[in-house]
Amino acid sequence: MEATVAFYGEKTGSNVTAKKEKSIMHYSNAHSILLVGEGDFSFSACLARSFGSAVNMVATSRDNEVDLMKKHRDAKNHLDELKGLGCKLLYGIDVKDMQDDPFLKTKRFDRIIFNFPHAGHDPMYRECDEELILRHRELLSNFFSSAKCLLRESGEIHVAHRDDGHYAQWRIQSLARRNGLFLKEVVQFDKKDYPGYHNKRGGEE
Repeated sequence: MEATVAFYGEKTGSNVTAKKEKSIMHYSNAHSILLVGEGDFSFSACLARSFGSAVNMVATSRDNEVDLMKKHRDAKNHLDELKGLGCKLLYGIDVKDMQDDPFLKTKRFDRIIFNFPHAGHDPMYRECDEELILRHRELLSNFFSSAKCLLRESGEIHVAHRDDGHYAQWRIQSLARRNGLFLKEVVQFDKKDYPGYHNKRGGEE
């Protein structure tokens, strides 16, 4: 699977440099980090493990806690680890209106991460069908609009995504521009860089 992670931000001048104490790839415990659409929370757990703490992190899922446990068998272990390391966990968070959540609307983040966004499976459609592609575009457009409200000045929105075949038709860069963001950088995403991370699409166990 060819995948990249793109960094989007607003044109606000030079980045604020943060003193990094512990880091993994593009993330540091000096960053205030929001992770959305977290699946089984294995990516959040990987970051927290690398930092030795998760007090700088908020990790969210669209599912409620009960449904999450039913859908992802490994989620409990990751959630227990995150709780022990001080991560703030939020359930029932829809990426289209995150800025309205009572907790999130008071916060601003250096990094907002959405790994392999997916609008969900539909037995009527294949991934290459126009209807499902349009749903993915709507999901990303709403996400960018909401996430922008929660960014600190010089903060970045990171989206990991396949960029081959019909996935290119999602037109993520265009959607970001329409929401007042610009592309800062694109780098290769290698799952091996994040030990223990397992990508989970909507509806997967």
